[in-house]
Amino acid sequence: MKRKSSRFQFFQFSIIGVSNALIDIGVLNLLLLLFHTEKSAMLLFYNSISYCLEILNSYIWNASITFNRTSKGSSYQRITFFVQALISLGISNLVFLGANSLFAILEIPNWWRYNLSKALAMG
Repeated sequence: MKRKSSRFQFFQFSIIGVSNALIDIGVLNLLLLLFHTEKSAMLLFYNSISYCLEILNSYIWNASITFNRTSKGSSYQRITFFVQALISLGISNLVFLGANSLFAILEIPNWWRYNLSKALAMG
């Protein structure tokens, strides 16, 4: 089979990145719409769910489409991906909760506060 061009691979990677962001933001907002809360523990839970679904989407699409010819999918790669994802989840949650607390002090309305916090956590 012919190897994919770098430009095409970059395009695929970009589309997957946009879908990841939409999933992450969309799931968080859906959870907040259906089960509104201002409790930090629940916000942490919602952020974790949205982040994990984003990472799952990224892994599935990148492993099967973008990097399927350059990556063998060894156990080492899966473990490394999982460890990196856990560390990133911890950082995402810290940034999300920290920014949310700061924006609450500044009396920014809830919807803006949550989405600005999520944008910073993604960022």
